[in-house]
Amino acid sequence: MPLHRRWSEEAIPAEQRPSWPVLIQEQHGIVTRAQLLAYGHSKAAIVANLEAGRWQRVLPRVYATFTGLLPRQARIHAALRYGGGHAVLSHRTAAEEWRLVPVEEGPIEITVPYSSSAISQPSLVKVHRSRALPYAAAEAWPPRTKPTDTIVDLAVSQASARDAVNVVVDLVSRSKVPVSAMRECVSTRPPFRFRAEIQRGLELVAGGLMSALEVEFKEQVEEKHGLPPGDRQTAVKVDGKTLWEDVTYDSRGAALTVRLDGRATHAMAAVAFRDRRRDNAAELAGRARLVYGWRDVRNSPCQVAAEVRTVLVREGWRPTAERVTCPRCS
Repeated sequence: MPLHRRWSEEAIPAEQRPSWPVLIQEQHGIVTRAQLLAYGHSKAAIVANLEAGRWQRVLPRVYATFTGLLPRQARIHAALRYGGGHAVLSHRTAAEEWRLVPVEEGPIEITVPYSSSAISQPSLVKVHRSRALPYAAAEAWPPRTKPTDTIVDLAVSQASARDAVNVVVDLVSRSKVPVSAMRECVSTRPPFRFRAEIQRGLELVAGGLMSALEVEFKEQVEEKHGLPPGDRQTAVKVDGKTLWEDVTYDSRGAALTVRLDGRATHAMAAVAFRDRRRDNAAELAGRARLVYGWRDVRNSPCQVAAEVRTVLVREGWRPTAERVTCPRCS
């Protein structure tokens, strides 16, 4: 990790500083006023370069040593230099850097210590503050919060408890972050919002749920309509390979598979071919299949439940309790 990552340039002996070209390369053309002065640029020279249009001001005391639009990496380093030596990428931006979510346009999100003077700048940088920053920061470049803390931060920032659960399920299941590491993070640095919901999301992942769509199906279709809980992530063999079905009901006496098609990867040719082969294998095995997307489950859970119930009964499931009536059905 570069030496100048956490300290101001004045605090680094001149012989230990990277060369000017190396600094510019590492920071994607972004420099601070303090760095310019430390490398021998006078105040008059800084003003002259700005007025001549050779450089441009990006944020207070932060400049780009080039003109034109700022690439993403330049905006990232501008936000970090603006935040100060201990600033790290966090929330949505950290999740993008960890490849937990796709990159979107918007302000770069950073977290700084409470002692930092940095404040959010509209459309450029969104500043968060944390007292636990020394424990949440990863050894990475550009600096960012650990994957565990990033997921917790995103869950805490959601508008509703339901969304917080869904974020945890989606991000933990698609990443390589163990549930045990997430639980340790929540226990060591308890979030100030949605703590119970975050823990519930981790329980759902531990129980086999892999997406927000699966959570919706379980809660809004199965539980609210008195359907039996299906088995999650059931292994099936197709063309000699092990694939996984979202929900099956064999343990409930019905050879029914429910597939929840909420992932963008299903549009990929290889995945589409795999799913066709999986459909053919199910047909040859005499299995009933139902497929639902996000809109079906979120907007029409009662209709979905009615269809699942019909096929379950047809395939051999016998309800053992009185049918539960969803308030939306009555």
